[in-house]
Amino acid sequence: MLKRETLRITVSRESTGTKEVPPLVKIGIELVPERETMETVKYIKHAEENGFQYAWVTDHYNNRNVYATLAVAAANTSKIRMGPGVTNPFLVFPAVTASAVATIDEISKGRAVMGIGAGDKGTLDQIGVEWKNPLTAVKEVVEICRLLWKGEAIKYDGQVFKIKNARLSYKPTGEIPVYIGAQGPKMLALAAELGDGALINASNPKDIEPAVKIIKETLKKVGKKEFDIVAYTSFSVDANKEEAKKMATYVVAFIAAAAPSVVLERHGIPESDVQQIRELIGAGKIGKAAKSVTDDMLEAFSIYGTPSECTEKMAKLVKIGVTQLVVGSPIAADKMKAIELIGKEVLPSL
Repeated sequence: MLKRETLRITVSRESTGTKEVPPLVKIGIELVPERETMETVKYIKHAEENGFQYAWVTDHYNNRNVYATLAVAAANTSKIRMGPGVTNPFLVFPAVTASAVATIDEISKGRAVMGIGAGDKGTLDQIGVEWKNPLTAVKEVVEICRLLWKGEAIKYDGQVFKIKNARLSYKPTGEIPVYIGAQGPKMLALAAELGDGALINASNPKDIEPAVKIIKETLKKVGKKEFDIVAYTSFSVDANKEEAKKMATYVVAFIAAAAPSVVLERHGIPESDVQQIRELIGAGKIGKAAKSVTDDMLEAFSIYGTPSECTEKMAKLVKIGVTQLVVGSPIAADKMKAIELIGKEVLPSL
């Protein structure tokens, strides 16, 4: 199980006296393997060199294969932890997922993590895959993977998955931490009860705070103390704030379009504004959809701005209880430069 490293330093300053620095927070990066594989690997390696501790690679059928990408990244790095962020129960049978993640763990010499979520119904519909009983399916995948990672033959009679007599011919080098992607109350509670961490797909304190509350209540109920609360943010950073804002609008358009009414109400965003964006995206007019994104939507669904502005927003999430911050799409037009900016100007402040 993951252990959160904490460090408290007492700093003496003439103007303020003694100041206590809060616990360190872990930093991760989310990457979509939409371009040539070695380019994604280059970003992961650069993130490692700039102080990032986690690399999460998304799993969608239309991009480069997540495990092939992670295998190459594992062979070309030495410290950063990595895994699918996130895979789902429906595209690959859980025994195959267990083997794939264990292989990444072997190549990386014990640095693998697994992110598992319910999957995107719209994407699964495109390829004729039924999205059914997501909460139960996620639970069963986690249980099956952990059983198989022990190296023993298993039988599993679940509601979604049934295994008669299966085993892996090898074992991971250690315990592989499992993170559950969660937004709704039931999945958040499951993550706290069953997982080593929760990947909360949100960027704003108004969304993070209720999620953290559910997680902490469940942790207390089950008597668990060690748990990684991860803010999986839409992030855009640039020395020029307007450039960061411009990049963020494209991703926020899709986030806003998919946001349920309860979330829009939480942020005071009119449903009519979002409906316009949905129609533009549906018509393939992505540029116009991005131009329709309002400042309220940007604040609700992303962290964007200069390094100092992004640091300030991230610090608010840490104060709520987040223990890992993941910088996700779009990050920046120049990801290499952005990774350096984060490493030099954001990480030291966090």
